[in-house]
Amino acid sequence: MENSLYLKNVVTLKLNEDKCTGCGMCLDVCPHEVFKMNGKHVTIQNRDACMECGACSKNCLVDAIFVQSGVGCAAAVINSMLGRSDGACCCGSEPAGATTDKRGGCCT
Repeated sequence: MENSLYLKNVVTLKLNEDKCTGCGMCLDVCPHEVFKMNGKHVTIQNRDACMECGACSKNCLVDAIFVQSGVGCAAAVINSMLGRSDGACCCGSEPAGATTDKRGGCCT
């Protein structure tokens, strides 16, 4: 599978390598091969390929992975498929007077 790149340097993905036990569950559930095994634990090999779906974080038994799911490309694709027109942002339509951040959404 070709790795897609989304917006550079905006993903909320964080990995605590000290907590990681190397079980490999994140390798199994990540649809974009963001992680790779590096000896006894995983590392992030392609951070910008993360679509922030949250599968890695939800399946990490030791809470070594954090990602704020619902704010990235995955949310935009799902909302679009469901016919929602409130945009890709996790907080829906922008409130009156809200300003958008550098990523193009109203979430900060």
